[in-house]
Amino acid sequence: MKQPIPTNLILGFLGVGKTTAILDLLKTKPEGEVWAVLVNEFGEVGIDGAMLQTEGAFIREVPGGCMCCVAGLPMQIGLNMLIHKAKPDRLIIEPTGLGHPAKILETLTAEHYADVLALGPVITLVDPRKLEDTRVLENVQFRDQVAAADILVANKTDVASPEQIEGFDRWAAELAPAKKAIFKTDHGRLRPEWLDGETSLPAVSSPHAHDHHHAKTVAPAPDITEQPWQLVRNEGQGYVSLGWRVHPEIRFDEQSLMALAMDSRFERFKAVVHCIDGWRTLNMVDGSLSVSESDGRELSRLEAISPEALSDAELDQAMKEAAGVADECVATP
Repeated sequence: MKQPIPTNLILGFLGVGKTTAILDLLKTKPEGEVWAVLVNEFGEVGIDGAMLQTEGAFIREVPGGCMCCVAGLPMQIGLNMLIHKAKPDRLIIEPTGLGHPAKILETLTAEHYADVLALGPVITLVDPRKLEDTRVLENVQFRDQVAAADILVANKTDVASPEQIEGFDRWAAELAPAKKAIFKTDHGRLRPEWLDGETSLPAVSSPHAHDHHHAKTVAPAPDITEQPWQLVRNEGQGYVSLGWRVHPEIRFDEQSLMALAMDSRFERFKAVVHCIDGWRTLNMVDGSLSVSESDGRELSRLEAISPEALSDAELDQAMKEAAGVADECVATP
Protein backbone atom coordinates (compact mmCIF):
# COMPACT_ATOMS: atom_id res chain seq x y z
CA MET A 1 0.00 0.00 0.00
CA LYS A 2 1.37 3.41 -0.97
CA GLN A 3 2.32 5.63 1.96
CA PRO A 4 0.40 8.87 2.50
CA ILE A 5 1.89 11.85 0.64
CA PRO A 6 3.79 14.34 2.87
CA THR A 7 1.83 17.59 2.47
CA ASN A 8 2.52 21.16 3.58
CA LEU A 9 0.70 24.48 3.37
CA ILE A 10 2.79 27.61 2.74
CA LEU A 11 0.75 30.60 3.93
CA GLY A 12 1.26 34.35 3.98
CA PHE A 13 -0.32 37.68 3.12
CA LEU A 14 -0.10 39.40 -0.27
CA GLY A 15 3.48 39.92 -1.46
CA VAL A 16 5.21 38.17 1.43
CA GLY A 17 7.14 35.84 -0.88
CA LYS A 18 5.28 32.51 -0.90
CA THR A 19 5.96 31.69 -4.54
CA THR A 20 9.63 32.65 -4.16
CA ALA A 21 9.87 30.36 -1.13
CA ILE A 22 8.32 27.44 -3.00
CA LEU A 23 10.63 28.01 -5.98
CA ASP A 24 13.58 27.82 -3.61
CA LEU A 25 12.25 24.64 -1.98
CA LEU A 26 11.78 23.00 -5.39
CA LYS A 27 15.50 23.50 -6.06
CA THR A 28 16.24 21.30 -3.02
CA LYS A 29 14.07 18.41 -4.27
CA PRO A 30 15.95 15.11 -3.90
CA GLU A 31 16.89 13.56 -7.22
CA GLY A 32 14.34 10.98 -8.30
CA GLU A 33 11.49 12.40 -6.23
CA VAL A 34 8.33 13.83 -7.79
CA TRP A 35 6.96 16.98 -6.16
CA ALA A 36 3.61 18.60 -6.92
CA VAL A 37 2.28 22.07 -6.11
CA LEU A 38 -1.37 23.13 -5.83
CA VAL A 39 -1.52 26.89 -6.39
CA ASN A 40 -4.46 29.13 -5.54
CA GLU A 41 -4.47 32.74 -6.72
CA PHE A 42 -6.93 35.54 -6.08
CA GLY A 43 -6.79 36.47 -9.76
CA GLU A 44 -7.71 34.36 -12.76
CA VAL A 45 -4.61 34.28 -14.97
CA GLY A 46 -2.30 31.88 -13.11
CA ILE A 47 0.94 33.86 -12.86
CA ASP A 48 2.31 32.04 -9.79
CA GLY A 49 1.72 28.72 -11.49
CA ALA A 50 3.53 29.95 -14.59
CA MET A 51 6.53 30.96 -12.47
CA LEU A 52 6.66 27.60 -10.70
CA GLN A 53 6.57 25.56 -13.90
CA THR A 54 10.21 26.35 -14.58
CA GLU A 55 11.35 24.07 -11.74
CA GLY A 56 10.01 20.82 -13.17
CA ALA A 57 7.31 20.13 -10.57
CA PHE A 58 3.74 19.16 -11.40
CA ILE A 59 1.60 22.29 -11.03
CA ARG A 60 -2.17 22.54 -10.70
CA GLU A 61 -3.97 25.86 -10.36
CA VAL A 62 -7.23 26.77 -8.61
CA PRO A 63 -7.79 30.39 -9.72
CA GLY A 64 -10.27 32.96 -8.54
CA GLY A 65 -10.06 33.52 -4.79
CA CYS A 66 -10.20 31.26 -1.75
CA MET A 67 -9.85 27.63 -2.85
CA CYS A 68 -12.12 26.46 -0.03
CA CYS A 69 -15.14 28.19 -1.57
CA VAL A 70 -18.03 26.23 -3.09
CA ALA A 71 -17.83 23.70 -0.23
CA GLY A 72 -14.23 22.96 -1.12
CA LEU A 73 -15.07 21.49 -4.51
CA PRO A 74 -12.58 23.55 -6.58
CA MET A 75 -9.79 22.53 -4.24
CA GLN A 76 -10.80 18.88 -4.06
CA ILE A 77 -11.13 18.56 -7.84
CA GLY A 78 -7.77 20.21 -8.42
CA LEU A 79 -6.12 18.19 -5.68
CA ASN A 80 -7.52 14.87 -6.87
CA MET A 81 -6.46 15.54 -10.46
CA LEU A 82 -2.97 16.58 -9.35
CA ILE A 83 -2.48 13.47 -7.21
CA HIS A 84 -3.76 11.19 -9.97
CA LYS A 85 -1.52 12.77 -12.62
CA ALA A 86 1.68 13.34 -10.64
CA LYS A 87 1.61 10.52 -8.06
CA PRO A 88 3.88 12.82 -6.04
CA ASP A 89 6.35 12.01 -3.29
CA ARG A 90 5.58 15.42 -1.76
CA LEU A 91 2.74 17.92 -2.12
CA ILE A 92 2.96 21.66 -1.40
CA ILE A 93 -0.15 23.84 -1.31
CA GLU A 94 0.03 27.61 -1.77
CA PRO A 95 -3.32 29.26 -0.95
CA THR A 96 -4.03 32.84 -1.96
CA GLY A 97 -2.66 35.54 0.32
CA LEU A 98 -6.26 36.71 0.71
CA GLY A 99 -7.60 33.33 1.83
CA HIS A 100 -8.54 31.70 5.11
CA PRO A 101 -6.70 28.41 5.79
CA ALA A 102 -9.12 26.83 8.28
CA LYS A 103 -11.43 25.26 5.70
CA ILE A 104 -8.47 24.07 3.65
CA LEU A 105 -7.04 22.29 6.67
CA GLU A 106 -10.46 20.84 7.41
CA THR A 107 -10.60 19.39 3.90
CA LEU A 108 -7.06 17.99 4.02
CA THR A 109 -7.66 16.25 7.35
CA ALA A 110 -11.09 14.85 6.41
CA GLU A 111 -11.68 11.11 6.24
CA HIS A 112 -11.49 11.11 2.43
CA TYR A 113 -7.79 12.04 2.55
CA ALA A 114 -6.85 10.17 5.73
CA ASP A 115 -4.92 7.45 3.88
CA VAL A 116 -3.82 9.73 1.03
CA LEU A 117 -2.17 12.74 2.69
CA ALA A 118 0.15 13.10 5.67
CA LEU A 119 -0.22 16.73 6.72
CA GLY A 120 3.06 18.20 7.93
CA PRO A 121 3.76 21.57 9.56
CA VAL A 122 1.93 24.62 8.24
CA ILE A 123 4.47 27.34 7.46
CA THR A 124 3.36 30.98 7.51
CA LEU A 125 5.58 33.75 6.17
CA VAL A 126 5.34 37.25 7.68
CA ASP A 127 6.90 40.50 6.49
CA PRO A 128 8.13 42.23 9.70
CA ARG A 129 7.58 45.64 8.11
CA LYS A 130 3.83 44.97 7.80
CA LEU A 131 3.45 44.61 11.58
CA GLU A 132 3.64 48.39 11.85
CA ASP A 133 0.36 48.63 9.92
CA THR A 134 -2.69 48.14 12.12
CA ARG A 135 -4.76 47.36 9.01
CA VAL A 136 -2.63 44.24 8.52
CA LEU A 137 -2.63 43.24 12.19
CA GLU A 138 -6.42 43.54 12.31
CA ASN A 139 -7.01 41.84 8.95
CA VAL A 140 -8.97 38.62 9.46
CA GLN A 141 -7.10 36.75 6.71
CA PHE A 142 -3.72 37.67 8.19
CA ARG A 143 -4.82 36.67 11.68
CA ASP A 144 -6.16 33.34 10.45
CA GLN A 145 -2.94 32.59 8.57
CA VAL A 146 -0.86 33.30 11.68
CA ALA A 147 -3.19 31.25 13.88
CA ALA A 148 -2.89 28.25 11.52
CA ALA A 149 0.92 28.30 11.53
CA ASP A 150 3.01 25.61 13.18
CA ILE A 151 6.17 27.34 11.98
CA LEU A 152 6.28 31.13 11.71
CA VAL A 153 8.94 32.68 9.49
CA ALA A 154 9.90 36.35 9.23
CA ASN A 155 10.81 36.79 5.57
CA LYS A 156 12.42 39.82 3.88
CA THR A 157 14.63 40.50 6.90
CA ASP A 158 17.21 41.89 4.49
CA VAL A 159 14.98 44.91 3.82
CA ALA A 160 13.55 45.26 7.35
CA SER A 161 15.17 47.54 9.90
CA PRO A 162 16.60 46.19 13.19
CA GLU A 163 13.68 47.85 14.97
CA GLN A 164 11.16 46.11 12.72
CA ILE A 165 12.83 42.73 13.33
CA GLU A 166 12.78 43.36 17.07
CA GLY A 167 9.10 44.25 16.75
CA PHE A 168 8.49 40.91 15.02
CA ASP A 169 10.28 39.07 17.85
CA ARG A 170 8.11 40.75 20.49
CA TRP A 171 4.90 40.16 18.53
CA ALA A 172 5.71 36.51 17.81
CA ALA A 173 6.67 35.80 21.42
CA GLU A 174 3.27 36.97 22.60
CA LEU A 175 1.27 34.67 20.29
CA ALA A 176 -0.85 32.08 22.05
CA PRO A 177 -0.63 29.21 21.76
CA ALA A 178 3.09 29.39 21.11
CA LYS A 179 4.40 28.28 17.74
CA LYS A 180 6.45 25.12 17.32
CA ALA A 181 9.26 27.22 15.87
CA ILE A 182 9.95 30.81 14.82
CA PHE A 183 12.64 31.66 12.27
CA LYS A 184 13.98 34.57 10.24
CA THR A 185 15.07 34.48 6.63
CA ASP A 186 15.29 36.52 3.44
CA HIS A 187 14.45 35.91 -0.23
CA GLY A 188 12.04 33.17 0.84
CA ARG A 189 14.79 30.71 1.77
CA LEU A 190 13.30 27.91 3.85
CA ARG A 191 15.02 24.73 4.98
CA PRO A 192 13.47 21.62 3.40
CA GLU A 193 13.83 19.88 6.78
CA TRP A 194 11.12 22.16 8.14
CA LEU A 195 8.61 20.46 5.86
CA ASP A 196 9.05 17.29 7.92
CA GLY A 197 8.92 19.09 11.26
CA GLU A 198 12.67 19.17 11.88
CA THR A 199 13.07 22.55 13.55
CA SER A 200 16.47 22.23 15.18
CA LEU A 201 18.10 23.84 12.13
CA PRO A 202 17.86 27.62 11.75
CA ALA A 203 17.00 29.41 8.53
CA VAL A 204 19.46 29.48 5.68
CA SER A 205 20.08 33.12 6.54
CA SER A 206 19.84 35.53 9.06
CA PRO A 207 -8.78 25.99 13.19
CA HIS A 208 -11.52 28.92 12.91
CA ALA A 209 -14.86 29.14 11.18
CA HIS A 210 -14.93 31.96 8.70
CA ASP A 211 -17.36 34.03 6.75
CA HIS A 212 -16.35 35.93 3.66
CA HIS A 213 -17.43 36.90 0.19
CA HIS A 214 -16.92 33.88 -2.02
CA ALA A 215 -15.34 34.53 -5.40
CA LYS A 216 -17.53 33.87 -8.37
CA THR A 217 -17.06 30.72 -10.42
CA VAL A 218 -15.29 31.64 -13.64
CA ALA A 219 -15.74 29.84 -16.95
CA PRO A 220 -12.66 28.26 -18.54
CA ALA A 221 -10.53 30.76 -20.43
CA PRO A 222 -11.06 30.92 -24.20
CA ASP A 223 -8.39 29.56 -26.53
CA ILE A 224 -5.62 32.16 -26.84
CA THR A 225 -5.38 31.64 -30.61
CA GLU A 226 -9.06 32.48 -31.00
CA GLN A 227 -9.06 35.37 -28.54
CA PRO A 228 -5.49 36.74 -28.36
CA TRP A 229 -6.25 39.46 -25.77
CA GLN A 230 -8.25 38.38 -22.71
CA LEU A 231 -9.15 40.56 -19.72
CA VAL A 232 -10.60 38.94 -16.60
CA ARG A 233 -11.79 40.50 -13.34
CA ASN A 234 -12.23 39.13 -9.85
CA GLU A 235 -13.51 40.82 -6.67
CA GLY A 236 -13.73 39.74 -3.06
CA GLN A 237 -12.39 40.19 0.47
CA GLY A 238 -12.01 43.93 -0.13
CA TYR A 239 -9.77 43.60 -3.19
CA VAL A 240 -10.16 43.67 -6.95
CA SER A 241 -7.96 41.87 -9.48
CA LEU A 242 -7.57 42.62 -13.17
CA GLY A 243 -5.70 40.03 -15.19
CA TRP A 244 -4.64 39.66 -18.80
CA ARG A 245 -3.90 36.60 -20.92
CA VAL A 246 -2.15 37.68 -24.12
CA HIS A 247 -0.98 35.80 -27.21
CA PRO A 248 2.84 35.44 -27.18
CA GLU A 249 3.20 37.11 -30.60
CA ILE A 250 2.05 40.38 -28.99
CA ARG A 251 5.15 41.99 -27.44
CA PHE A 252 5.19 44.66 -24.75
CA ASP A 253 7.46 47.64 -24.32
CA GLU A 254 9.34 46.87 -21.11
CA GLN A 255 9.73 50.48 -19.95
CA SER A 256 6.04 51.24 -20.50
CA LEU A 257 5.08 48.12 -18.62
CA MET A 258 7.39 49.00 -15.72
CA ALA A 259 5.78 52.44 -15.47
CA LEU A 260 2.33 50.87 -15.49
CA ALA A 261 3.35 48.38 -12.79
CA MET A 262 4.20 51.27 -10.44
CA ASP A 263 0.62 52.65 -10.43
CA SER A 264 0.10 53.85 -6.85
CA ARG A 265 -3.32 52.16 -6.70
CA PHE A 266 -1.81 48.69 -7.01
CA GLU A 267 -1.06 46.55 -3.96
CA ARG A 268 0.56 44.00 -6.29
CA PHE A 269 1.50 43.82 -9.93
CA LYS A 270 3.04 40.69 -11.37
CA ALA A 271 3.60 39.37 -14.84
CA VAL A 272 5.34 36.76 -16.94
CA VAL A 273 5.34 38.58 -20.24
CA HIS A 274 6.85 38.65 -23.73
CA CYS A 275 8.62 41.97 -24.20
CA ILE A 276 10.35 43.36 -27.27
CA ASP A 277 13.74 42.22 -25.97
CA GLY A 278 12.58 38.85 -24.68
CA TRP A 279 10.56 37.26 -21.89
CA ARG A 280 10.48 39.00 -18.51
CA THR A 281 9.11 38.37 -15.03
CA LEU A 282 7.86 41.51 -13.25
CA ASN A 283 6.98 41.60 -9.58
CA MET A 284 5.90 44.78 -7.78
CA VAL A 285 5.15 44.79 -4.07
CA ASP A 286 5.33 47.61 -1.51
CA GLY A 287 6.32 50.09 -4.19
CA SER A 288 9.40 48.07 -5.17
CA LEU A 289 9.62 46.55 -8.65
CA SER A 290 11.89 43.70 -9.68
CA VAL A 291 12.39 42.61 -13.29
CA SER A 292 14.24 39.50 -14.43
CA GLU A 293 14.67 37.44 -17.58
CA SER A 294 12.35 34.48 -17.98
CA ASP A 295 11.91 31.40 -20.11
CA GLY A 296 9.39 31.62 -22.94
CA ARG A 297 5.81 30.59 -22.22
CA GLU A 298 2.72 29.65 -24.18
CA LEU A 299 1.20 33.09 -23.44
CA SER A 300 1.86 36.29 -21.47
CA ARG A 301 0.10 36.65 -18.13
CA LEU A 302 -0.25 39.93 -16.21
CA GLU A 303 -2.18 40.84 -13.08
CA ALA A 304 -2.88 43.92 -10.95
CA ILE A 305 -4.41 43.65 -7.45
CA SER A 306 -5.78 46.69 -5.64
CA PRO A 307 -7.87 47.53 -2.56
CA GLU A 308 -9.37 50.37 -4.62
CA ALA A 309 -11.93 50.33 -7.39
CA LEU A 310 -10.27 49.90 -10.77
CA SER A 311 -11.60 50.85 -14.19
CA ASP A 312 -11.40 47.90 -16.57
CA ALA A 313 -11.53 50.15 -19.64
CA GLU A 314 -8.88 52.59 -18.39
CA LEU A 315 -6.33 49.94 -17.44
CA ASP A 316 -7.04 47.76 -20.44
CA GLN A 317 -6.32 50.74 -22.71
CA ALA A 318 -3.08 51.46 -20.81
CA MET A 319 -2.07 47.82 -21.18
CA LYS A 320 -2.77 47.89 -24.92
CA GLU A 321 -0.68 51.04 -25.25
CA ALA A 322 2.20 49.27 -23.49
CA ALA A 323 1.83 46.49 -26.05
CA GLY A 324 1.52 48.93 -28.95
CA VAL A 325 -1.72 47.39 -30.18
CA ALA A 326 -5.11 48.76 -31.15
CA ASP A 327 -8.47 47.24 -30.31
CA GLU A 328 -8.96 45.92 -33.82
CA CYS A 329 -5.64 44.04 -33.60
CA VAL A 330 -6.70 41.99 -30.60
CA ALA A 331 -10.37 41.46 -31.36
CA THR A 332 -11.77 37.95 -31.53
CA PRO A 333 -11.66 36.70 -35.16
